[in-house]
Amino acid sequence: MDTLRGFLEFELISAGEYTIRVYTIVIVLLIYLTTKLILWVIKQALFRKRRFKKLNKGSAYALLQIIRYVLWIIAIGFILETVGVKVTVLIAGSAALLVGIGLGLQQTFNDVISGIILLSEQSIKIDDVLEIDGDVVKIQSIGLRTSKGLNTSDISIIIPNSLITTNKVINWSHQTRKTRFRIDVGVAYGSDVDLVIKILEESAFEHPDISDRELTEARLVNFGNSSLDFQVLFFSKNIFRINKVKSDIRRIINKKFLQNKIAIPFPQMDVHVKSKPIDVAKEDR
Repeated sequence: MDTLRGFLEFELISAGEYTIRVYTIVIVLLIYLTTKLILWVIKQALFRKRRFKKLNKGSAYALLQIIRYVLWIIAIGFILETVGVKVTVLIAGSAALLVGIGLGLQQTFNDVISGIILLSEQSIKIDDVLEIDGDVVKIQSIGLRTSKGLNTSDISIIIPNSLITTNKVINWSHQTRKTRFRIDVGVAYGSDVDLVIKILEESAFEHPDISDRELTEARLVNFGNSSLDFQVLFFSKNIFRINKVKSDIRRIINKKFLQNKIAIPFPQMDVHVKSKPIDVAKEDR
């Protein structure tokens, strides 16, 4: 027992009033491992709750992130106290320094505060599809300072959280997992309107990613300069890859139009050449 006590009290580093012994390192490791264990238990409990009580994935992730940050702040405070650093004195002594750093890192602090807002409000969740600055992005993770997303070109994008909270952002997944989209198409004058509407509706619903057939609707919306203008409206859950879905539906529409001899017109321009009148009197001379 005396040997163990002697080993634990063995001095590793000594600098003035601060002395780090073996038991200091042991306590720091215990704090670190305990924090990791608590976080693991909380994570398992959250996902078990999500599985049995249908807790939203984004809500579970946001709650876990907040708990993780709080626990690590507490753990770091205990570690500093263990090695002999008084946290209260450190904060008070570095107040002026923190003010200076804060002035230089305003944008970083803005991103951090925005991250806390996103995680607490849960207005943006994991797997949400957002439109930011004209780019469609699927959110993969929400961090304290930045969030990570995947755009439609399968390129990973790092997004500062302040960009999400301060700019106008369209959340395609906020209220429902399916969204209404439309495809515009024009056909030649003289085409059978009822047949065109039938073909458009059938073409849309033939795609496997289209849901709610009764809500799939085609409309004659305008008499254009060179065409009858139609719209086909449909609901789809495949929000992130909707451009691929639209392309497939357009191919089906084009195929059915060819089978039914329905023409898609293109703008035409008639050019009239006006010749200069001939002066008959001058020619006689």
